[in-house]
Amino acid sequence: MADGSVSGASRRQFIQMTAASGGLMLGFSLAGKGEAASAATPINAYVSLGTDGLVTIVAKNPEIGQGIKTSLPMMIAEEIDVDWAKVRTHQADNNPTVYGRQFAGGSMATPMHWDQLRMVGATARALLIAAAAKAWGVSAADCSTTPGKVVHKASGRTATYASLAARAATLTPPEPKSIRLKDPKDYRIIGKPQVQVDAPALVTGKPLFGIDVQVPGMLYATFEKAPVFGAGVASADLSAAQAVKGVRKAFVVEGETNLSGLLPGVAVVADSWWQARKGREKLNIRWKAHQTASQSTAGFNAQAQALSTATPLRTERKDGDFASAIKGAARTVEAAYAYPFLAHAPLEPQNCTAHFSAGKLEIWAPTQNPEAGRQLVAKTLGLKPDDITIHMTRCGGGFGRRLANDYMVEAAWIAREAGAPVKLLWSREDDLRHDFYRPAGWHYLSGGVDATGQVVAWRDHFVTLTDGSGKPASSAGMSATEFPARFVPNYQYDLSLINSGIPTGPLRAPGSNALSFVIQSFIDELAHAAEADPLAFRLKLLGDQGKVGSTGQETYDAGRMRGVLKAVAETSGWGKTKLGPRQGMGVAFHFSHMGYFAEVVQVTVSPKGQVKVDKVWVAGDVGRQIVNPAGAINQVQGAVIDGISAALGQQITIEHGQAVQGNFHTYPLLRMASAPPVEVTWVMTDNLPTGLGEPALPPVLPALCNAIFAATGQRVRQLPIDLKAV
Repeated sequence: MADGSVSGASRRQFIQMTAASGGLMLGFSLAGKGEAASAATPINAYVSLGTDGLVTIVAKNPEIGQGIKTSLPMMIAEEIDVDWAKVRTHQADNNPTVYGRQFAGGSMATPMHWDQLRMVGATARALLIAAAAKAWGVSAADCSTTPGKVVHKASGRTATYASLAARAATLTPPEPKSIRLKDPKDYRIIGKPQVQVDAPALVTGKPLFGIDVQVPGMLYATFEKAPVFGAGVASADLSAAQAVKGVRKAFVVEGETNLSGLLPGVAVVADSWWQARKGREKLNIRWKAHQTASQSTAGFNAQAQALSTATPLRTERKDGDFASAIKGAARTVEAAYAYPFLAHAPLEPQNCTAHFSAGKLEIWAPTQNPEAGRQLVAKTLGLKPDDITIHMTRCGGGFGRRLANDYMVEAAWIAREAGAPVKLLWSREDDLRHDFYRPAGWHYLSGGVDATGQVVAWRDHFVTLTDGSGKPASSAGMSATEFPARFVPNYQYDLSLINSGIPTGPLRAPGSNALSFVIQSFIDELAHAAEADPLAFRLKLLGDQGKVGSTGQETYDAGRMRGVLKAVAETSGWGKTKLGPRQGMGVAFHFSHMGYFAEVVQVTVSPKGQVKVDKVWVAGDVGRQIVNPAGAINQVQGAVIDGISAALGQQITIEHGQAVQGNFHTYPLLRMASAPPVEVTWVMTDNLPTGLGEPALPPVLPALCNAIFAATGQRVRQLPIDLKAV
C-alpha cells in the first residue's frame, strides 16, 4: 500500500478481516493514493488479484527496516509475471498455520524463502494459465504469459489476470514438481533496484510503526522496573501516582525471575503518556535487594584479568601442539583484547498496544519474533495461544532487540489489569537500561609466524560471561570453528567463564560483531610482526583451500573469501593509493550468516586524536542473486555505519548491577556529518543467495582499528576506541 491507507475498510477492520480469513483478502483490495478500490480474488494465501489489475501480495515476515516487505513480495511477483508498478503489499498478521515461521533475524529471510516464495508465485501463474487454457479449450502447454496477461500465441488470444482470477481460484494447484521457475535471464523484477514499498508513507509521516497505533478507547501506560535487573518491588506510593491528573490506575506487578519475561515493576495507566509518566515520577519506589547489585564492569574486568593467567575452565578446540609451535616460531605476538556491553538503541523505543476482552487478547507490536511473543504471553497470563491475535507493525529498528518480547508481555498484563486497550511506551532511558545487551568479552591471545611469514601457532584464552549454566550467556560464546581455526596447524581455544546477572542477547551479527574485531586485529598484528602487507598476509593465511567443513554455517569457503579480498583490494586501490601524514588504510574480512565480506577503511587522524573516516570500501559475496540491489546497498551501508558508530563511542557500563548510560548524550550514535561514503561491490558466485543485513557489519570494526594503526602506529585493543590514545 503505497500511502499506507486501506480503501473500503478501516485499518483495524482490514486487520480483523484478513486475520479471520487466514491471510486472504475478501471483497476489497488495497489501493494507493488516487486509486479506486475494486473487488479482489484470493489465488492463494499470499496473492489476490483485483478487477482493476492491481495485485496484492502478502509480506509474511516482520519489517524492521531491512526491506523485507519489498524483497519477499518481489520474489512472488517475479514468478507470477506481473508489472511491479501494479503490485501492492500487505503486512501479514502472525499466523504460523498459514505462513510458517515469521521472524526477522539471522539474515535468514532470503535463504529461507528464495525457493518457497518463488514457487508461490509460479503456482499462481500456473493456475492463471490453466484457467485461460480451460476457457479457450487449448493445452496449457501452448500458453504463456506477459506481465498481467495469459497469451495463446497460435490463436492470438489474450486474457488479463483480473479476468481469469475467479476461475483460477477454483482450480486445484498443480503438483510442485511440475512447476518450472523462471530462468534468471528473464527476470523483470528480481535484480532490479526497487524503492521500499513503505517509502512514500515513511517520508510523509504516515502511521506505520507500533508507536503510531491508535485503538478506540485506548489508554497509555508506563512500566518502571528496577535498575538492578530482576529486583523486586519492596514498596511504592501508588496513591501519590493516582493523585496525578489523568492517571487511571497504578499497581505493582509481582513478575517473575526470567529476565526475558515479565519482570517485577510498577505500572501507571493514564489518559495520556505524559500523564502516565508524571504519575510514575511520584511512585517513590523502594526496590528489594538483589545479588546482581554487586556486579560491575570494573569487577568483570578484574575477574577477567585474574582468569587470564589461571588454568582455563576447559579447552574447546586443540589442533596440533601450540606450546611447541610457539616456542619454535620466528616471531611471536601476545595481546589482550576487550570489548564492552552494547545496547541496540533502535530509534523507536519498545512499545506495544494490547486489548484484553472476554478472555481474548489482541496485540499490536513491533516485534521481530511474534510467535515466541504469543507463546510467552499465553504462558504468563494463562491463556490459550489461539485466543491471542498478534498484528505485526513496522519496527523502527530492531537489530536483534525485538527478538525478545518482554515489552509485549508487559503490555498484555497491564491491559488485562486496566480493563481497557492500553499502549505501553518505554522511555529512551527504559530502552537503554533494560536491554538484552551485546555481551562484553575478553581475549588473551598468543600467536607466532615462521620465517616465511606463515601463521604456525594461535591460542585464544577467551573469558566470557555465563548465567550460571556452565555455558556462555546468550550471544556470548564463540564457535570452535571460528576462523582462523582449521587454517592454523597449531591452534588452541581455551574458555573461562564469569558469572553475570546482566541480560544479554543477539545484536546485529551476534558474536561476530565482537569476534571479528579481535581476530582480524590480531591477524594484523601478526602481519606487522612478519613485516608483510596486511592484505597479502591474509591471502596467504587463507591459502589455496576451497571449502572447509561440510555442513551449514560451519562450512567456510576460503575461495569465496579470497574473492572478496581481491575485489576490495582492487576497488580501494590497496597498495597504490598515496596517503598523507597521519592517514592510513586498514583491511579486514569476516564470514558470518553465510555471507563473505572484506572491507577497507581509510582514516585521517588529527594530532589531537580526532578520527575522521574518509571512506569505506566493501566487497561482498552473498551468492548468485541480489534480489533488490537498492535495498542491498542500503543494508551494507547501514551495517558499516552501525559498526563505526559502535567502535567510536558506544559502551554500556555496569555499576552496582545497573546500566549507567541512559540516553544518547552518553550513548552516542554516529551523526550524518560523520558518516563516510561507502562503496559497495558485489562478487557474484554460483551459490544460493543469502541474507546480508548482518554479515557486512563485523569487518568494519577491525578495518577501522587497523587503519588507525597504519596512520599512527598505535594499536587499538579495546573498544570503544580511546581517542586520547591515538
